[in-house]
Amino acid sequence: MDHSFDLIVLGAGPGGYVAAIRASQLGLKTAVIEKKHVGGVCLNIGCIPSKNLIRSASLLTEAKQLEAFGVQVDASRLDYAAVHAQSRKVAETLSKGVSFLLSKNNITLVEAEGELVDAHTVKTSAGETLTAKNILIATGSSPRVIPGLEFDGEKVLSSDDILMTNQLPGSICIIGGGAIGCEFAYVLRSFGVAVTLVEMTPHLLPYEDEEIAKALATSFKKKGISVHLESKAVITAREPQVTVEIENAKGVKKAVTVDKVLAVVGRAPNTAGIGLENLGIATERGFIPVNEHFETACPGVYAIGDVIPSPMLAHVASHEGEMAVEHMAGIAHEAKKTYVPNCVYCEPQVAGFGITSAQAETAGAKVYSFPFRAIGKAVAIGKSEGMVKILADGSGKILGAHIIGAEATELIHELAIAASNGVRMQDIAGAIHAHPTLSEAIKECCCGFENRVIHL
Repeated sequence: MDHSFDLIVLGAGPGGYVAAIRASQLGLKTAVIEKKHVGGVCLNIGCIPSKNLIRSASLLTEAKQLEAFGVQVDASRLDYAAVHAQSRKVAETLSKGVSFLLSKNNITLVEAEGELVDAHTVKTSAGETLTAKNILIATGSSPRVIPGLEFDGEKVLSSDDILMTNQLPGSICIIGGGAIGCEFAYVLRSFGVAVTLVEMTPHLLPYEDEEIAKALATSFKKKGISVHLESKAVITAREPQVTVEIENAKGVKKAVTVDKVLAVVGRAPNTAGIGLENLGIATERGFIPVNEHFETACPGVYAIGDVIPSPMLAHVASHEGEMAVEHMAGIAHEAKKTYVPNCVYCEPQVAGFGITSAQAETAGAKVYSFPFRAIGKAVAIGKSEGMVKILADGSGKILGAHIIGAEATELIHELAIAASNGVRMQDIAGAIHAHPTLSEAIKECCCGFENRVIHL
């Protein structure tokens, strides 16, 4: 193997492998060093297998709706091991697909751990030394460990643990009401698990619009999920079952006994043990500071994704990877504000970007909303729960948008692209949207800017 490259990428997750492919397209001789699985956490024990489980949960939920047609659905014989096996098959298939893409683009894959020696040299655990003009750090993140909630893989689980478990618990307490906690709450409840969900902040999805988050909590409660907000959870016993003491903002305590605890209280950047100190790169709260081109304090060394202080999202890492290698290749980019969609894939789905209702007055924005129950397609397919909410200034410029309901994670992109490119509410209102579609809710919401809503 040739050991000299234009670019060495540490990590083959959605940031690293996308960056490597883009670099190859630009003519850079590239190597990727990956210590575990090609595709990273997202593909192997994150985004992809969890979405397969969500799909399986949705199918089961929809199957039960057939009872309205006289069809009896017996879920007592559910084989979760088979459901889990399907999620692993999907992850493995896509991981192999990424390996194929790396090979197709003539990228050298080194399956080992990598440690930075200097600004142009990486030493691997396989005993090889690689050199390159540029280095890109894309080592991702790991589940954050909180004192008292240490993972043991048996009773107290991380998101990694729950995705690799092929048996369902009878009951579970999920500590953390962010995107991961909400998705697992939906999946596990759909498969019959008794779910208690605890969140420290006043509403689920702490960074989402409050009204949208409250609507999700209401939906969860209807599904039988016990939701505790403004509450903290402490494990007081792990044997024979796990006892969790939940204390709310008023100091009222309640003990719940469950088979498992799932602690999903954030993720920590994987920046330790990769040799940053050898390059004089200091971290801040574990994150690597970078400039607008994703270059670190060490010239020629870049960092993207979960290791830098930006949204810890796979699509953000991929975008940053492309921007970083294009800068290496001398491609200039015009400074431009790009809105990043946040997506939660439970049912109902939640997606949003930009300012929330709580920030509207300060930002000089007005709030517009339109319910799914007034959209023909939503009613026709039995998915009338939810709404579209848009926040815009007096000229119609979109400053934020939030959706809860069917296909929210797909619908959000029309608004994100519009906001990023200066397309205003009245422009969307004037565009023809096919009927019947869920996207008509976006059009109708935009019509509200000119007080010409039709179906409400």
